[in-house]
Amino acid sequence: MTPSVATSQTILVVGGGISGMTAALEAAECGKQVVLVEKSATLGGRTATLYRYFPKLCHPTCGLEINLRRIKASRNIRVMTLAEVTKIAGSRGGYTVTLKIAPRYVNANCTACGACAEAVSAEIPNPWDYGLGRMKAAYLPHTMAYPQRYVIDPAIVGTAEGEKAKAACRYGAIDLGMREETLELEAGAIVWATGWKPYDAAKIQPYGYGRFPNVITSVEFERLADPHGPTGGKLLRPSDGKEAKNVAFVQCAGSRDENHLRHCSRICCMASLKQTQYVREAFAEDARSTVYYIDIRAIDRFEDFYAKVRKDATVTFVKSKVARIAEDAATRDPILHGVDTEGYRRYANRHDLVVLAIGMEPSVKAADIPADVVADSSGFIDAGAESAVFGAGCATNALDVNRAVQSATAATLRAIQVVNRAARAEA
Repeated sequence: MTPSVATSQTILVVGGGISGMTAALEAAECGKQVVLVEKSATLGGRTATLYRYFPKLCHPTCGLEINLRRIKASRNIRVMTLAEVTKIAGSRGGYTVTLKIAPRYVNANCTACGACAEAVSAEIPNPWDYGLGRMKAAYLPHTMAYPQRYVIDPAIVGTAEGEKAKAACRYGAIDLGMREETLELEAGAIVWATGWKPYDAAKIQPYGYGRFPNVITSVEFERLADPHGPTGGKLLRPSDGKEAKNVAFVQCAGSRDENHLRHCSRICCMASLKQTQYVREAFAEDARSTVYYIDIRAIDRFEDFYAKVRKDATVTFVKSKVARIAEDAATRDPILHGVDTEGYRRYANRHDLVVLAIGMEPSVKAADIPADVVADSSGFIDAGAESAVFGAGCATNALDVNRAVQSATAATLRAIQVVNRAARAEA
């Protein structure tokens, strides 16, 4: 086990998405020492995989690029990627945290030149594209990845492909002998910002996800629209590669449902409204988007965006909870069945593609966190009074980017109070 690092005055931030980055920066810029750990190979989380934010429809670089620059410039933040918390011992003001560090097989000599990726032919499913595309087994996670350092997939370590990658590197950056490490560190307070994951759409059996190729999720559609995504930004059907000009957006797919997720996932309505504009941009007047909804939840400044989409002639709204989705065996077209509650008319509507506005659940359920935290009925963190493990962002609730950032700031202020009190007690 690697010797202990950090002190009781350190704030540990778990999760390197937009919430974790915000928490680390807020603490560091208040003069606190911060260790920011992220389980994947790069910071940015799910925000980095978005094509655009709502309601301004700007690219995530608008926010992430500034935060990454601030992190790089900060002397108070230590970033550790491929790091997972496995144990938390101690109590408020004095935690000992055990981390498991997975090997990257690439050291700090990496210049991100890409020679290793050019040398190998082996491919793996691209997790940042939700498996819709494939990537080389020597890879830079995505264009905004931080650190800007390649990763060698364990599948090619010990194979001829791994040796090709090593031979291609002119900087001695490929280290196929790296091993998993265990590290202990001290922290006075912990901000838990592990974010969210999409609900498993395959569990919603009447919708046919996993059985019908042209039924996909909203996070997958987001990657299709991105020029850096698996189709180069073209909205194509998975079944045959044809343009998807007639798209159905099914709201509350797994949310507000006693059989799945009881809570409202909040972002789904706005995500679908945003994505109707992707269809319009791709196909102009030939675009056809149909939003099947129970009710639209677009509050505050988002209401103006909703009003704008309502006026869009290419977008139709059907007030209905879709009952089931079938498939035309010959064309692979999905066919939606249900009742339009405005007039109580039954429908069987054919579309090129169906996008399920999938619900949000915590990436790490509160019950699985190795610390004293309280869980709500959906598995989100509701921190106990005696704990100094503070939930932030989507670890605490289903939130959009703006509210996740606000939550992270609040959690950081509470963590700073804890380490300040610990400092006074030690003085």
